Order: sequence, then structure tokens, then C-alpha cells
Amino acid sequence: MRIGIDARLVYYQQAGITQYILRLIEGLAQINEGDEFIILQHWRDNSIFVKSPNFRRRAIFTPSHHRFEQRSLPLELLLTRLDLLHSPDFIPPFQRRWKSVITIHDLNFLAYPHFLTPEAARYYGQIDQAVRRADGIIAVSESTKRDIVRLTGVRESKIQVIYEGTNPVFRPLNGYEDEIRAMKRKYGITKDFILFVSTIEPRKNIPTLLRAFRRLLDDYHADVQLVLAGRKGWLFDEVFRTANELRLEGDVLFLGRVPTSDLVLLYNAARAFAFPSLYEGFGLPPLEAMACGTPTVVSNVSSLPEVVGDAALLVDPNEVDELTVALWRLLSDEELRQQLIAKGFKRVQCFSYEKMARETLELYHRVGS
Repeated sequence: MRIGIDARLVYYQQAGITQYILRLIEGLAQINEGDEFIILQHWRDNSIFVKSPNFRRRAIFTPSHHRFEQRSLPLELLLTRLDLLHSPDFIPPFQRRWKSVITIHDLNFLAYPHFLTPEAARYYGQIDQAVRRADGIIAVSESTKRDIVRLTGVRESKIQVIYEGTNPVFRPLNGYEDEIRAMKRKYGITKDFILFVSTIEPRKNIPTLLRAFRRLLDDYHADVQLVLAGRKGWLFDEVFRTANELRLEGDVLFLGRVPTSDLVLLYNAARAFAFPSLYEGFGLPPLEAMACGTPTVVSNVSSLPEVVGDAALLVDPNEVDELTVALWRLLSDEELRQQLIAKGFKRVQCFSYEKMARETLELYHRVGS
């Protein structure tokens, strides 16, 4: 088969969907030599994702999420003669001569439409056409599969759950004390700290985390900082306004997007990891934290209980007190910490990008046959 993978998004950002694309390509290169893979990349992106004779780059001029994408992308692909195109960023070309597989990572834009910018609403508003026209749909969790059926009406048999995999770079670091000290100096981290990793946007529920952290300082007199690593997404103003209103200057550090090498050090150095998101289709950062041996607390909603199992504390994302108490337990109860660390290492073994790639390849062949 000649299989296309739309990797244009890699040029624009390095967040969750981009990491999914990169891990999938790496995994496919490790297990497959019989199919031909065409990696669709932005024309300015000269990256070589894998070095394998059956993988080749195809430069694409149509920008990702562009309003004329549905017209121009099919024209660019006319001579590529694909058997199948995988669109990992939800929306495939609707006019096509090939089979189509899409990945749906979450449906937050349907569950929380008031969190969207007009441009995001325009792009993701095509989801109903996408699920109808796709030949196969990958959902990254059972929770997301249920949401797809409930919110779009697509038949359940069209959807396959394929869990995302953790990048093996996220692991415990022994003997890296000098590197961790240098990283903390680089970002101005002067104390033990609680870590949050993700894009700064409304559904991540960061104002609730900030309020819980304020109570942690006031009621429990915790001598810690809160460190948030992630780029600014849409509608982020409330987060910084809340931090100012709570007088958290110096106690809260916003690092922006950090390189993966620093992120591994941050996970390893953190005393606890907090992820109180209102909605997640999968939720990779908690797995990355657990893979590094960091005790974790997550929301008890959407896919997060499914992903972390019994290896993290679960809290109601709308209850500041619950989150405050959970954070204090992670900081102060050493027996609990060690139990969660051990469970976390065991839990992450259930998620690998090799398994993700193998199951995805099986779906390609089933759809394309």
C-alpha cells in the first residue's frame, strides 16, 4: 500500500497532536518494510522524521487549518496516487480518490464550544463531515469513542480505540543532579515545586489549580513553587489575571514551551504533578510524569481515570478544596508517594508507541483492503 500521513502540523507546534504524529511515524518505521509511506510536510519543514527507504517526504504548500484547505490540498495530492491517507488532526480532505483514516483526540470543541476562537470553531466545525466521510476512525480512548458516538451519531463499528504511547525519553534520571540544578537555575526555580505541563487554555482548568495552590500556601504553609510549562493557547488571559489577583508573583512560574530535554528534567525534579483538566481525550502528560517517577493528581473526568488507573489521585476538577488536599498529601505523605510511584511505573507499561503503531498499521490494511 501507498500510505500518506498528514504531518503538516509538525511545522507549526510541538504539542500533543504533533507528538502523536512523530511517535506514530517512528513506530511504523520500526515495524514495517512492506508498505510505502508518504509523509506530507509543510514545504518549509525539511525535517527527516525517520531514515527508512520506504518513507519519503512530500512537500505541501497548503497550510494546516487554512480556510481553503479543502480545495487546495486534494489538488496537491492528485499525482501522489495514495491508497490511503491518515489525517491525525481530525479533518481529512473531503474530495479524494483514496481511503481515509482520521484520528480524533478529543471533542472538547463540541463539549465546550464557548472555549473556542472563531478560527478554531470554523476548522473543527467540519467534524460531522469528517466522521461521515472517513473510512476508519481512531479514538485515543474509550471515553473519546463514547463521545464520538454520542456527539456525532457515527456508528460505533466505524471507530477503533488505539491508545497513545509514551515517548521512552520520559524516564527516571539517576545521576543527573548537576543537570537538574542547572535546569532549575535556568528557569528560576528556587524551591521544591509542583509541576503542570500543557497548553495554557481554558479547558486545562488552571485557575482552579492556582486557587488550590494559594490555599496550599495559606492553610498548609507549604514551602513550594508552582511551575507551569506550556505555550499560550487561546483565551489564556484569565489564567494570568487569576495569578495576579491571588498575589502569586514569585510563587508561580510560567515557563512557556520548553524543549523536551528540559521537560524530562522538570518531571524528574518535581515533587508532584497536577493535571486538573476539565476534559481530555487521552491526557499524555500524566503518563509522562508517572514514567519519570512523579506522584500525580488528575481530574476524575473524561478519559483521565481510564488512563491513570489506580496510579494517581483523582479529584473533582471543580472542587478547589479536593485539589488542595490532594496536593498536600502528595507533598507530605511519603508512604503514599512511594505507592503511587511504583504503581505509576507499572501503569505506563500499558502504553507504548510501538503498540500504537502496530494497531494503527492493522487498521490501515483493514480499511485499505
